[in-house]
Amino acid sequence: MDSLLYYLFIAFAFLAVVLLLEGSYFIWHHHQGPKAKRIRKRLHEVSMSGMDTPDTHLLKQRLLSNSPPLHRLLLRIPRISSLDRLLLQSGMPLVVIQFISHSAMTSIGAMAVATILGFSSPVILLCAVGGGLIPYFYVLRAKNKRLKIIEQQLPEIIDLMSRTLKAGHAFPGALQIAGTEGPEPAASEFLHVFDEINFGVPAQNALMSLATRIPITDLRYFVIAVLIQRESGGNLTELLEKISGLIRERLTLHAKVRVLSAEGRLSAWILSSLPFAMALLLSIINPDFISVLWKDPMGLVIIAITLGMMIMGIFVMSRIIKIRV
Repeated sequence: MDSLLYYLFIAFAFLAVVLLLEGSYFIWHHHQGPKAKRIRKRLHEVSMSGMDTPDTHLLKQRLLSNSPPLHRLLLRIPRISSLDRLLLQSGMPLVVIQFISHSAMTSIGAMAVATILGFSSPVILLCAVGGGLIPYFYVLRAKNKRLKIIEQQLPEIIDLMSRTLKAGHAFPGALQIAGTEGPEPAASEFLHVFDEINFGVPAQNALMSLATRIPITDLRYFVIAVLIQRESGGNLTELLEKISGLIRERLTLHAKVRVLSAEGRLSAWILSSLPFAMALLLSIINPDFISVLWKDPMGLVIIAITLGMMIMGIFVMSRIIKIRV
């Protein structure tokens, strides 16, 4: 068994080195390759000619990999577009193949550490799975943080658009001013909508694309209200002012509810982390006492049942303390 783990470690270490070299080549090719140089040269020529420099995201299709064979291979994977959308929503400069490479390297690293520490095979496999999920949770955290910031900035962006419309600008002009004068990262999303409309994309498609990229309920209400107003008519300035006020009131109520439910969230965190903290403390104070749990077959069954019940308890507590406003 030890020889098998040794050969597996050698194989995964070789794979990690290959992925590291390939990732380094992709990074270099993305920034210094012939295609990147041609794009920079073209952008420089456009800017020197006095024309508006378009957004570089509109000059090329978003690829899953910089390598065409890998891109075609990744397109065959089911639901790969959901992963690409997650990376796009997180705002991180990553493509799918880079994310997969990072996940593979963290998985191999976690498995190598577990092997060096002499853990059993099930624990090694569990560490490999947990290590592979680290980049996913990191990207998910970045996405939630970015969407929360955009949600807080949305009333200010809408007010800026309303004041621009009052000044006599058209709706695309309001999008441009919101994208250039508004706070980041919300401003870049609205500027992207303006660039799409400026490049000939219908306003309805551009706004629906915005709602897809930024899955926030308040933003979807904004998009639906604007689309209905463009079809049926009405005072768009007054409509935007009402939407901005409603969003501010909802955010205020949400903050009050979050304060009132802080005690419940703290209790949930303590109850969820207490078993793991006690297991770590016992393993330091008396390792022989707690090692029976993973050395005895019945102990593994108890651990599995306990983890399952904990997951159910954590889910129930999360539903109790999560109040939608």
